[in-house]
Amino acid sequence: MQITASAISLNVEDVPASAAFVKQYFGFHEQMSADGFVSLARDDVGFNLIFLRTGLASLQPESLRTQRAEGVLVAFVVDDIDAEYARLTAAGVPIATPIQTEPWGERFFQVIDPNGVLLQLVQWVHGPEVAD
Repeated sequence: MQITASAISLNVEDVPASAAFVKQYFGFHEQMSADGFVSLARDDVGFNLIFLRTGLASLQPESLRTQRAEGVLVAFVVDDIDAEYARLTAAGVPIATPIQTEPWGERFFQVIDPNGVLLQLVQWVHGPEVAD
């Protein structure tokens, strides 16, 4: 098998709101869109982030059409987690989980988009000397 591209598709009630959020705060740009659908990309991410309107008739399997993107965590690894936290906090982005460091070296925080999609920014740090 050869994989030539990848995407994450999330059902949301308000596609334009989620699209505007990741464009404004995460630097994504629109690659294509249609009624109830938008595909967003960044050259450095490696996948497209797709938002589909809940109930969209073309979504398969049909049993998933009314389900929202709940319990899904979209994570982005960044170089300077503290700078991103400061930037997004200053911009008024809703913080779901304040910045923290796990014992295994994962420093992260989480934000919530207008549809409740959880986005996590992560920086891998080394050594137990790193503190919150």
